[in-house]
Amino acid sequence: MTIYEASARYQIPLDILRDYERWGLCGAVKKVMGAWQYDDRDLELLSLIMTLHDIGFSTEEIETYMRLLLEGTHTDTARMQMLNRKRDAALNEIHFREKQLERLDYLRHEIRTRQAGTSQGCAVHTTKRRPTP
Repeated sequence: MTIYEASARYQIPLDILRDYERWGLCGAVKKVMGAWQYDDRDLELLSLIMTLHDIGFSTEEIETYMRLLLEGTHTDTARMQMLNRKRDAALNEIHFREKQLERLDYLRHEIRTRQAGTSQGCAVHTTKRRPTP
């Protein structure tokens, strides 16, 4: 399967496929008439690359992770550390966003409370009392 076929069939951006080739991670990939040919193993690795990309790894981090993976299971600890750092950063971002939402909700509550008070206040002010005879 060529780079264009892999890109179209699996919806992998061409720049990611080119990075994969540039990093030399293609292992047994053969160049046929100047074009890389991808096998099932390459597609599995590319799927992992897409996952790493989707969870926020930079291009450099992906390359490091993939090189460690290809070195073997003795790199499990290093890869786990990379994943833990990314997870911690994601949790920090979630907590930051939760605080933002709390502040937004507080401001929305303030406006709604003021509007409710104004609406009730207007009703009181527009109602005229008739003098009792």
